[in-house]
Amino acid sequence: MTETTISQVFSDLTDPRVTRTQRHPLVNILTISICAIICGCDDFCAIEEYGKSKQDWFSEFLDLSHGIPSHDTFGDVLNRLNPKEFGEAFIRWVSQLGHLNDDIVAIDGKVMRSTLDKASGNPAIHIVSAWSVKNNLCFGQVKVADKSNEITAIPILLKLLDIKGATITTDAMGCQYKIGDQIVDKEANYLLALKGNQGEFHDDVKFFLETQLAKHFSTVEHSVHKTVDGEHGRVEQRDIWLTTDVDWLIERHPKWNTVKAIAVVDSTRESGGKVSRDKRYYITSHADKSAEFLAMAIRSHWHVENKLHWQLDVSFNEDQNRLRSGHAAENIALMNKVALNLLKNELSAKVGVKNKRLKAGWDNNYMMKVLTVGFKAV
Repeated sequence: MTETTISQVFSDLTDPRVTRTQRHPLVNILTISICAIICGCDDFCAIEEYGKSKQDWFSEFLDLSHGIPSHDTFGDVLNRLNPKEFGEAFIRWVSQLGHLNDDIVAIDGKVMRSTLDKASGNPAIHIVSAWSVKNNLCFGQVKVADKSNEITAIPILLKLLDIKGATITTDAMGCQYKIGDQIVDKEANYLLALKGNQGEFHDDVKFFLETQLAKHFSTVEHSVHKTVDGEHGRVEQRDIWLTTDVDWLIERHPKWNTVKAIAVVDSTRESGGKVSRDKRYYITSHADKSAEFLAMAIRSHWHVENKLHWQLDVSFNEDQNRLRSGHAAENIALMNKVALNLLKNELSAKVGVKNKRLKAGWDNNYMMKVLTVGFKAV
């Protein structure tokens, strides 16, 4: 059997089937499934039909002595495959493609809405992912436990990742002092959005920054970065003010002793003759970064939405995934990310992800290029 990235990275996964039912090797099921997903398949019947249509090609590098698995076999295996083990293998693979040092790593959650099962009382699956801005890759995912939220999943994901030297960004849900401590303990830094869920801590930061903003930070050491952009008749000015004057804040809230600076983004938008103003607040463990750096990091955080979550919904139709039993939905979500990472890192075709998927379905040689992204001969 010829090796590919998939066989090399996922060959050690534990097969959930008993030995006597392993007619089709696990690597076959994973390889055919991921190839099918790359080409646009989104259910087990489609995966089986794709496998049959490409059986001659697959037989060139897979052991197909028992043919293509049935859709029931694909469903059974992906329902029972251990998602934790699968996810850890995924992280090991992506770590070979790039490192997170000096990177912005955006962490955010996404709900697979159609996995909601009202009849059984099971909530929709909620997955937290880490997106590397520099590498343009998803570096990992963790499912949020039932009846919980992202606060419990983020520490698990951070523990799995080598984030040394990175700047971690989250929305207000991830703004927790224990998460901040964990990031700093791993020799990384954070930039966290701060909202009312932090109660008095938020109120103190907001009052201080608004007071300073009213006098243009004239009484404290600070850095400021201003940008103006607009299109379609809209003009928006964003001023970000940053100060390291936080000793008073740590004295009042010692749990937040890793905070080294606080910032406010003051946005003014003019559209259709109407002017609106908005302020957002941030805390960071960086003690030596400029307001310009923070502005870049804040804007970069949205890459996880635009380049991962949006792509998964629009290109992979993930929001319509209706799998509701076992681990299938979580495992398919990870396969979507495997497919997306492979496609983004195959650079010979100068087209977008949508057209790369089409090309992979048409051209077996190109599909093999996709399958060997990051492949390391041993």
